Amino acid sequence: MIGWMGKRKPLFLFGLLALLLAGCGKENLTAFEPKGYGAESSMNLIILSIIIMAFVFAIVLLVYVITLVRFRKKKGQENFIPKQVEGNKTLETVWTVIPIILVLILAVPTVAATFDLADQSQAQDGINVEVTGNQYWWHFNYEGQEIQTSQDLYIPTGEKVFLNMKSSDVIHSLWVPSISGKMDVNPENVNTMYIEAYEEGVYWGKCAELCGPSHSLMDFKVVAVSPEEYEQWVSDMQNVDPQAEPEDAVAQDGKALFEEKSCVACHAIGSSPNATGPNLTNFGDRSKIAGFLEPTEENLVDWIRDPESIKPGNKMTGNYPEVSEEEAEQIAAYLLQLQPSEISPESAGN
Repeated sequence: MIGWMGKRKPLFLFGLLALLLAGCGKENLTAFEPKGYGAESSMNLIILSIIIMAFVFAIVLLVYVITLVRFRKKKGQENFIPKQVEGNKTLETVWTVIPIILVLILAVPTVAATFDLADQSQAQDGINVEVTGNQYWWHFNYEGQEIQTSQDLYIPTGEKVFLNMKSSDVIHSLWVPSISGKMDVNPENVNTMYIEAYEEGVYWGKCAELCGPSHSLMDFKVVAVSPEEYEQWVSDMQNVDPQAEPEDAVAQDGKALFEEKSCVACHAIGSSPNATGPNLTNFGDRSKIAGFLEPTEENLVDWIRDPESIKPGNKMTGNYPEVSEEEAEQIAAYLLQLQPSEISPESAGN
């Protein structure tokens, strides 16, 4: 006969495994190690709420233990009904006022932080980036700087970068757990928030709003570099020549195929605002391909030949002629050499 522990052992093991895996993750994809002002504000609110909940739990547990010990039935004692306290105005006042006070203690700093993170008073003198959410990638237009990038957002450390966000299709939500809070990205209106990174590094960003079959793959990166490196990166990106010929012969063939296969109809190289697909100006410097694949030629070839099998529901599928293995390798060689700047995720400490 199987005992109660035998019946519940799989459930116990599953719960233990879930608890252990809950502690796994990426260093720059956690809200519990804040590396930016927004994330630090969120962490402070998390700590405050935990303290309040721990206080409530301790009080309830104390009352429970006192009641259990004091009013338990003693040996030989006759059954009796304890004195009833219903209608006791003092008790009712206490358990009404205390929750209100606790809610206020949490609500006031929460509202203050919300308004603080939405403050745009410094936007006119700061860096402004127009962010567009698409199924399933992100586009960044550096306002007034003639720079367009996709998937990797470069920012200087120690400075507020204002993100003016909208969606080209459905509702998305931008979240960089290590340096900022979340903000919805809507098709109907522009929402603005700012991010600020304390340290150099590559911080993982996520779409936090279910937006389709590849929602979980709609990742992007924030590359935080020193202010001096950021200025160098801006200069390098502004001086990109979209017509420049690669030095490598295979990459030259890839460039010709890039135009022949109508890739240029969707993907811009340079600051052209008319592209409907991700900007590829600094594709060779990206920390990931399609948001989550390692930036290897093999992965890029697989992506070019069959993007639907990698990222279901993406809008690239079926929008260009069939590409052979050799042609995909040539196009991949061209794209991977698009490295206009020495400032890259590697220089940010990735």
